[in-house]
Amino acid sequence: MWSLRTIGLSAVGLALVGGLAITAFRTDPIPVDTAPLVRGALSVTVDADGKTRIREVYEVSSPIAGTVLRLPVAVGDPVAKGVTVVAQVQPAVPTLLDARSRAQAVAALHEAEASVKFAEAEVARTEAQRAYAQSQFDRAKALADRGTASLTALETAAQQLQLAEADKLSAEARLAMSRAALESAQAVLAEPEQAPGDGDCCLPILAPADGVVLSVEGESARPVMAGAPLLSIGDPDDLEIVVDLLSSQATRLAPGASVEVGRWGGEGTLAAELRLIEPAARTVVSALGIEEQRVDAVLDFTSPPEMRAGLGQAYAVFVRIEEWRTEDALLIPLSAIFRREGQWFTYVLADGTAHEISIEIGRRDGRSAEVLAGVKAGDRVILHPPDTVGDGVEVVERDWQ
Repeated sequence: MWSLRTIGLSAVGLALVGGLAITAFRTDPIPVDTAPLVRGALSVTVDADGKTRIREVYEVSSPIAGTVLRLPVAVGDPVAKGVTVVAQVQPAVPTLLDARSRAQAVAALHEAEASVKFAEAEVARTEAQRAYAQSQFDRAKALADRGTASLTALETAAQQLQLAEADKLSAEARLAMSRAALESAQAVLAEPEQAPGDGDCCLPILAPADGVVLSVEGESARPVMAGAPLLSIGDPDDLEIVVDLLSSQATRLAPGASVEVGRWGGEGTLAAELRLIEPAARTVVSALGIEEQRVDAVLDFTSPPEMRAGLGQAYAVFVRIEEWRTEDALLIPLSAIFRREGQWFTYVLADGTAHEISIEIGRRDGRSAEVLAGVKAGDRVILHPPDTVGDGVEVVERDWQ
């Protein structure tokens, strides 16, 4: 028979063993990070690298062939429209003729001299004809006035006088043409002369706009052809931004969209506005060998120039172009949602337990998503849920203090 003391000791022993077993096999709550769901503004942006460029760049070229003298300006020098001389071009010196060209030029000169002599003879002949026609007209008019000659004879004399005057004018014009041809032939044979070195010998080129010199093709004197570029001028305060986008991104944007400009080298961010998406795209092969259709978007700064001091031509920037925005959205961190079988889920912390909730989300940015259904403001969701967390699992909010 068991004594009462033995039974009591046995019961206590069994209780201790049971307690130890329960303690050994019980799972501790899993520590997790949480965040409350709040309502706030959400904007979806297209992020891309861009570069600045001066809105109006003037390329100065040589208007004539010749030798451009050493440029009087350098990169960074300020220039004034119509005042500052940015280049001087000395006209090209005629080249020497080879033996064949000289022989042809000499023959052309002789031909021109003969043509002048012939034209002078024609002028002399037509002057004599006109003098004779004038005398005949005067005689016929005198006889007609006395009634001894008919009106027909007078009209005939007047016509002959007019023809003689016309022949004289034609001969004088041919003489002028022949003399011009003679001068041209003489110019071909003229020996080239070395142009003087003062400024009067050259064609000065003035700055086409106010601004600074952006680049020069060469500072030293050199021969140039007509149309050869010499330097470029622009106003560094009149900047815009050009961004290279995928055509699929550009179709989601509209002119007037606000832009945030960062990574420009200065403090804070700058504001800009989308002005233009170019109508034609181009095919670009990416670094991976994939053909892409890309298009340029042009942005205008809305921040005052004093806030972007230091920016210049072709400086690198990073832009966020706003595609969509709302001021009142239920926001959930992207780190709190996961996808399974085409459906979005999150874990909500309630009464120390993780509850798996199916949710519907809308637009997303790089940090948060818009919740359309499934949870409400104030719910605490688990961030970066580990694999050990599941529906109904006990969890505890991690204390970082």
